[in-house]
Amino acid sequence: MTCFMIGHRYVPAGLRSRMDAEIERHVTVYGVREFAVGHYGHFDAMASAAVREAKKRHPELRLTLLLPDDPYRCAHDPEDYDASIYPEGMEFVPQRAAIVRANRYMVENSDFLICYCTALVGNTRDIVVFALRRAKKGLIRVSNLAEAYL
Repeated sequence: MTCFMIGHRYVPAGLRSRMDAEIERHVTVYGVREFAVGHYGHFDAMASAAVREAKKRHPELRLTLLLPDDPYRCAHDPEDYDASIYPEGMEFVPQRAAIVRANRYMVENSDFLICYCTALVGNTRDIVVFALRRAKKGLIRVSNLAEAYL
């Protein structure tokens, strides 16, 4: 079982405790063993740190880094992650569309989505709306951490 995590670039500091609880729920209730996250913004950094912390309690977990750009240009230390994914065909996607395309790929290839989305417009919102359409078909389960703040 794979869970993709996505959210706004800026998120409230208090979100971390809710994120920790949601990750724990996904591991213990749903059987998620792999979490995938990007590397842009505060949400992604918080999600990566939260999964690393969960790995102390559940060493079988894997943290995968989503690379929407050329993997050779990634500034992140690969030792911080168990794996990375550069979706097939991304080398043909214009750079301005790469993040959106990679996020969409992850939604199409994940069983769960943990997100933080409050905006009425923007790329995060568009991906969450896409995931919610898939959820209506039973293809993914979506948990929006922002619901606690709305």
